[in-house]
Amino acid sequence: MTATPSSTKEQRVTIKQLHSMKQKGEKVALLTAYDYPFALIEDCVGVELILVGDSMGMTVLGYETTLPVTMVEMLNHTGAVARAVKRAMVIGDMPFLSYQTSTAEAVRNAGRFLSEAGAQGVKIEGGVRVKDKAKAIVDAGIPLLGHIGLTPQSVCQYGGFGVQGKSAEEAIKLVDDAKALVEVGAFAIIAECIPAQVTQLLLEEVPVPVYGIGAGECDGQILVIHDLIGLFEQFLPKFAKKYADVSSIAKDAVQSYVEDVKAGRFPEVEHQFKIKKEELAKLKSLLKS
Repeated sequence: MTATPSSTKEQRVTIKQLHSMKQKGEKVALLTAYDYPFALIEDCVGVELILVGDSMGMTVLGYETTLPVTMVEMLNHTGAVARAVKRAMVIGDMPFLSYQTSTAEAVRNAGRFLSEAGAQGVKIEGGVRVKDKAKAIVDAGIPLLGHIGLTPQSVCQYGGFGVQGKSAEEAIKLVDDAKALVEVGAFAIIAECIPAQVTQLLLEEVPVPVYGIGAGECDGQILVIHDLIGLFEQFLPKFAKKYADVSSIAKDAVQSYVEDVKAGRFPEVEHQFKIKKEELAKLKSLLKS
């Protein structure tokens, strides 16, 4: 019996589903992706939310921080990911100065992630200080994922990448940031590099899902794909778990290729194309004439 389209079509992960998973105590797996091939893999194995993070500035584009990443770069990479994904929710990370300058520009740029790149929502960094921008984005009908704690776009202000919320005063500010985002309609919040005890307070204080990266036990976890598979060698954050060493595998493969080329072992016969003998004879005759 032939399946109907409705029975074969993948069901997109929705905000309602993410909230339901929180209520049921089901953990959500989030990952970053920056291109079509990795997005295909992540969607295939069941990642529920794929973030096209501005972390690609460091992992893919070679910048020292996320600050140089542009809207054009983010839209290009988000589009590549969105074209690969059928089930996971795709969230585009709004880059530095794409939403901080004005409310109108924040809404316009957020909308481009949906209309041009095919994402299902956007992420911005900050809480209280970006509350007006966050509200405008949500009011425009754009799903918003918040991001508090260590916010890499503020690296110059922080003086580096460090744990946030280590004092009672800092922790209160994090709770206030989370509440501000919830108040304006953020569907979930990413908490980065904060003490696990503070994360537990956040879980008690806000009703939406809290997803952690270096934040202990949460409603779900997110990692940078290049950290997870060992493809970014400059550094590995303390909170990241390296599940594979793809960099070493790739180096071995490339080294073997270089050695085979130099030794004349590649290409072998099975890697070459041939023309028919009569065509070859004709070709030689034409070249002589």
